[in-house]
Amino acid sequence: MKIILIIFGCIVSYTSFAQQEIKIEDAIYHVGDSVKICSKVYGGKYLPDVKGQPTFLNFGGNYPNAPLTIAIWNDIRNEFEEAPEEFYKGVQVCIVGKIVLYKGKPEIILRNKNQILSAVKNEEVIKRK
Repeated sequence: MKIILIIFGCIVSYTSFAQQEIKIEDAIYHVGDSVKICSKVYGGKYLPDVKGQPTFLNFGGNYPNAPLTIAIWNDIRNEFEEAPEEFYKGVQVCIVGKIVLYKGKPEIILRNKNQILSAVKNEEVIKRK
C-alpha cells in the first residue's frame, strides 16, 4: 500500500511540475509544452457548418491578433452547459493544455472542459455546475 501511495505522489508531483505557468505573450515559445496560462477571453466563434463544428476562443487579444487560440471541438463543446464563446467572453480564465501550432499560430485544443481551471467574471469566481 505504501508503494502505491508513493507512486501516486510522484505522478501528482510530476503532473504539477510538467504544467508550468507562462505569460500569454510567451505562448509562441512553448509549442509542444504542457502549460498553464491565465488571460482574458476576448471573444470567440462557433462554426456549426464546418466539419467537427469547432468553437474558437480568442485568448489574450482580439481576432486575428490573439496570442493564443483555444479550440473546442463539438464533442467537448457538448460538455459545457452554456455556449463557451458567449459564456467566457470578457472573462479572465486559467487554462492548461499542450500548445500546438496551427497555421503558424499557437493554439490549445481542449480535450475536456476541466482544462479551464478557473474563471473570474466581474471579480467573482465562476463556479461550474
